[in-house]
Amino acid sequence: MEQFQLIDLVIIVLFFVVIFAIAAYYSKKAGSDTGEFFLSGRNLPWYIAGTAMVATTFAADTPLAVTELVAKNGIAGNWLWWNLAIGGMLTVFFFAKLWRRAEIMTDVEFVEIRYSGKTAAVLRGFRALYLGLFMNAIVMGWVNKAMEKIFSVTVPEVDPFLLVTLAAVVIAIYASASGLLGTARTDSFQFVFAMVGCIILAIMVVQLPEIGGLANLKAQLMSRYPQVLDFFPQISDVSAGQAAGGVLAISSGSFVAYVALQWWSSWYPGADPGGGGYIAQRMMSAKNEQHSLFATLWFTVAHYTLRPWPWIVVALAALVLLPRANNVDEIRAQHPAVYQYVEKAFQDRSLLRSGDPTYQSAEFKEAFEIYENTVDPGVMYPKLMLQHLPAGLLGLLIAVFLAAYMSTISSQLNWGTSYLMNDFYMRFIKKDAPQKHYVMMSRIAMLLMTVFSLLLTRYILNTVSGAWEFIINASAGLGAVLILRWFWWRINAWSEIAAMLAPLVIYPIVRYVFGIQPPETLYPVVGGTTIVWLAVTFLTKPVPEAKLVKFYTLTHPGGIGWAPIAKMAPGVKGDKAFWRSFINWILGVVLVYSFLFGVGQLIFAEYIEGALLILLGIAAGVLIFFNYRAQK
Repeated sequence: MEQFQLIDLVIIVLFFVVIFAIAAYYSKKAGSDTGEFFLSGRNLPWYIAGTAMVATTFAADTPLAVTELVAKNGIAGNWLWWNLAIGGMLTVFFFAKLWRRAEIMTDVEFVEIRYSGKTAAVLRGFRALYLGLFMNAIVMGWVNKAMEKIFSVTVPEVDPFLLVTLAAVVIAIYASASGLLGTARTDSFQFVFAMVGCIILAIMVVQLPEIGGLANLKAQLMSRYPQVLDFFPQISDVSAGQAAGGVLAISSGSFVAYVALQWWSSWYPGADPGGGGYIAQRMMSAKNEQHSLFATLWFTVAHYTLRPWPWIVVALAALVLLPRANNVDEIRAQHPAVYQYVEKAFQDRSLLRSGDPTYQSAEFKEAFEIYENTVDPGVMYPKLMLQHLPAGLLGLLIAVFLAAYMSTISSQLNWGTSYLMNDFYMRFIKKDAPQKHYVMMSRIAMLLMTVFSLLLTRYILNTVSGAWEFIINASAGLGAVLILRWFWWRINAWSEIAAMLAPLVIYPIVRYVFGIQPPETLYPVVGGTTIVWLAVTFLTKPVPEAKLVKFYTLTHPGGIGWAPIAKMAPGVKGDKAFWRSFINWILGVVLVYSFLFGVGQLIFAEYIEGALLILLGIAAGVLIFFNYRAQK
C-alpha cells in the first residue's frame, strides 16, 4: 500500500474520533424515549434539520453517479435529477408546515390519522415493512456497493466488502447510541467536512499541470467534446445520449416526461411528492412550522445548487485526464489478447488480487483501466484523485467518502427503524411496553438492519443499473395521491393502495410487452394509474366524517377540497391565501435554477451571465420573504 502514508491514517482516525465524540455527547438524551430517539424531541433548529437532509442525500454513490452522468451526457445529463427541484419547492411551501402540524412520528403513521378502519391499519403495517425494511435495506445496499467500489480503487490490496462491513458496524454503533439528535449533528458535521473536502479536491485537480486551470479545462473540453458544457439537453428526434462527453439528446416527448410528469408523479427516497421518509422525519423534528419550512427550503437550495458543482468539475477533469473509449468494441479491437480477462476481472475483482500473472501484465492493466472508465465511468472520480493528487491526500479522500457514506447510512437506519418500531412493533406487536424497552428494541433493530443490508450487498445486489428506472416507473402515478390526500377529503386508504399496486402491473406491460422506453413509459403508467385510483376512490366508501373532521382540526390544510368538512368544523381556521403559496413555489423554482446555473456560469468565467442569474435568484428570494410574511 505504497500511497497510504501516516498522515492518511491520522486524518481517518481523527475523523472517527470526532464522530464518536458527537455521538457520545448526545447518547444519554437519546435513550429517554422514542420521541427523543427518532425526532430529537421535536426541537431541531432549521439549519440543523435542513443540513441533515442534505447530508443524507449526499451518499457515497452521489459523486460517482454525477461523474457517470457527465461522462455519458455532459453537464445536461444531470437533468435526470435536477427536474426534481420543482417537487422539492412544492414540499417547501405546501407540505412542510402540514407535516409539522400532524404531530406524528413517521410519515407512515399519517395513514391512520388520515384514514380509518382495518384497511388503514393494514396499509400502515404494509408500508412500514415495505419501506422501513425491504426498500430501506435495498437503498443501503446500493450505497454499500458504491462504497465497495471506492475502496476497491483507493485501497485495492484489501477486500472492499470487509472495509464496508467495518464502516457499517461503526455507523450502527453510533447511530443506535445517539438517536436522531446525534445523527443529525454528526450528519451536519459530515456534510460540511465532505463538501469542504470535495471543493478542495476539485480545486487541486483543476490546478494540475495537465489541466492548467479552469480556463484551460474549458478550452480542452470544447476542442474534444464541444457540447459537454451545455447546461440544457438538446431536444431532437433521438431519445438516447450521444457519445462520451456529449450533450444529453432527448426527444420532445422525453423532455416533457421529465419536466411535466416525473417530479410529481413518482415516489423516490428523498424526493417524495409532498415529502416523506427521512425528509418528513426532519420536518417533523423541527422546532415549529417556521423552522420546518426554512429547513426544507435550505435543503432544497443546498441540495440542487451547492452540492453538484465540485463533482461536475472533477468529472469534467476526468474526461481530460483519464483514458476512455467510445465503446467496448474499440477496446476489444485494440486489446484482443487480454480482452476476455478484462471482462472476467471486471465482474470478479478478486482476480485483481489473486497474484495471477495474467492480471498483472502492462497490457492487461492498460486495457482494464480503459474498460472500467468506459463501462463504469463513475469510478473515475476516486480514481482521478488517487492517480493525480500528491501523496498524503488519500486519507482525506477516504474520509470525505466515509463522511458521505456514514451520513446516509445513519439516517437510513434511524428513519427505517422508526417505521419498524412506531408503525409495526408498537402498533401490532407490543403496544404498552415502557419507553426504555422501545428504545432498546430500536437499537437492536438498527443492528439487525445493518446485518440485513450487508447480506444484500454481498449476495444479492450485483449492480445499481436500472434501479432508478425501476423505482421511478414502479411508483409512477402514486405521487398524485400522496399530494391530494392532504387537500381532498374524498381520498381514502383504498385510493393509496390502488395507486401503489397499479404501476407495478402497468409498467412491466408497457415496458416489456409494448416496448416503450423510459422516460416515455411515464405517460401510460401515470395515465393508467390515475384512472385506476380515481375509479377505486369513487367505488369505495369515503372516510367517516368524524375521522375527517378530526384530521382537519389537527392539520387545518384549508382549500376547496376540504370545503364540506370545513363546514362541520366552524371553529377551525384553515389555511388561506393559497395563491401566495403558489407564487412562492414558482419563485422558489426560479431561485433554485437561477442559483444552480448562475454558479455554473461563474465557475466557467461567464461572469455577466452568472451575475445576472445570481441577482435573479436573490430577487426571487426577497420576494419569497415578503410574500411569506404577508401570508402569515
